[in-house]
Amino acid sequence: MPRINADYRELKPKEKLAVIRVNSRPKLSMNHSLQRFFPLLANLIRSRRIDSGAVVLDRKRIYILPTRRGLLFAVFLLAMLLGSINYALSLGFVLTFLLAGLGLVGMLHTYRNLAGVRITAGGAAPVFAGETAQFYLCLEAPGARPALGLTWKKQPPQWVDLLEPGAHCAPVGVPATQRGWLAPGRFTLFTRFPLGLFQAWSYIHFGSRCLVYPKPIASLDLVQGNAADQSGALTTQIEGAEDFTGLREYRPSDAPRHVAWKASTKSEKLLTKQFSTPGAATLWLDFNALTDPDIETRLSRL
Repeated sequence: MPRINADYRELKPKEKLAVIRVNSRPKLSMNHSLQRFFPLLANLIRSRRIDSGAVVLDRKRIYILPTRRGLLFAVFLLAMLLGSINYALSLGFVLTFLLAGLGLVGMLHTYRNLAGVRITAGGAAPVFAGETAQFYLCLEAPGARPALGLTWKKQPPQWVDLLEPGAHCAPVGVPATQRGWLAPGRFTLFTRFPLGLFQAWSYIHFGSRCLVYPKPIASLDLVQGNAADQSGALTTQIEGAEDFTGLREYRPSDAPRHVAWKASTKSEKLLTKQFSTPGAATLWLDFNALTDPDIETRLSRL
């Protein structure tokens, strides 16, 4: 409610109504103010949000600026224009405006090469620490879209040519420096087609993650437990017919060919030959048995 003071009581009815209308205007929020007065800055802030589902690039998501080659081209055009004005060269004006029109048409084609592209997230396979995780992005466009670049921060771009209908999945490399979940953030899709005078780009942030395992350390001996064989692995023995392990008392279910007749004549009991087959090797990994002070080193050794 507007404040009412002595001066307000002395106003006429129409003047009071005008004061109420002015004071009752709603205040614009920060986001609304940015969207109204600084649309480019508002779109840049919006690009930090996580996208869900498929993303179709439109004019609200595409940014375009001249490249170094484009700035040099503009300087040459300005020099040609000044020379044509100074020397009153009609053909100079024709050539200058012809090249300027060519640059404007190239800017339009650069924007249209990125507009309408549909992007979906393709996932990433787990990797070890120190390797490069490959995040797949699937691109699809209604027409031919050559020379599209996918990149993450300052990594080398992955170039994609959408010349045939259908989705095309391209990997984007992201270095995995430590174990855990790797969240790369947003990727950049850009193009400089056809003249290279302008670069149009857009940010894509799907919130994809990749599982990074600890980096394995090779040629390090693990701590061995008790009852290990020569290879360092714990083994088990199961009954079989390969290796002779000794004699035991005869059982009615034993085969006659396994009876040790010579050994039985020297003893008062009927003996049977016992055979065994080595079982599967078992190796115990004990985190607490390792002597490395660093947890990451222990995990890498295991």
